[in-house]
Amino acid sequence: MKLSTELQVCVELAMNDASRRGHEYATVEHLLFALLHDREAKTILGKSGANIGQLKEELEAFFEEQVAVVPEGINVAVQPSVAFERVVQRAALHVHGSGKDVVMPANVLVAIFAEEDNYSRYLLERSGTSRLHIVRYISHGISRGGRIQDDKRTPAAVEDEGEGVAENPLEEYASNMNERARNGEFEPLVGREQELERMIQILARKRKNN
Repeated sequence: MKLSTELQVCVELAMNDASRRGHEYATVEHLLFALLHDREAKTILGKSGANIGQLKEELEAFFEEQVAVVPEGINVAVQPSVAFERVVQRAALHVHGSGKDVVMPANVLVAIFAEEDNYSRYLLERSGTSRLHIVRYISHGISRGGRIQDDKRTPAAVEDEGEGVAENPLEEYASNMNERARNGEFEPLVGREQELERMIQILARKRKNN
């Protein structure tokens, strides 16, 4: 399993940003801030409803007001936080489960939402997006407004995109099991070939009868 060149750049940018700010650890917030400078990640966020400008402003405020700064004169080698490493590892596991071998910035965006009490997840949701909307755009190209389109707008236009219109309630509040399976969220079934074959036969029979 390897990180794409784009994701390697984001990880390095997050580490350097933490060092520049005098922070002891590179956190998920540093990683998210770095992703906001990646073209693909920024497009995904914009199309899934996130307000990019708001995210940048609130992350800057978080760094300024909430993160302790190492006193001057003390040299500390910046380390990734446990949550930082966990997000990247989780993204790698999902990629492996889907049969691929390269972790992209998009995979990390999705993995951030598995961090239950993480401030980055809160900021993403506050900005107008969600895991569902991000996955829908990554998997099907469906924007927050429910449109399937080939985005040819400039990065600035994507950055200014708002929340969009209301979604189908079923898609908003229910889980698409097929989509979750494609994203590698389920453990593979082992030793259940007969049960699966029987289930397929039953479902096929019901469809034929209908």
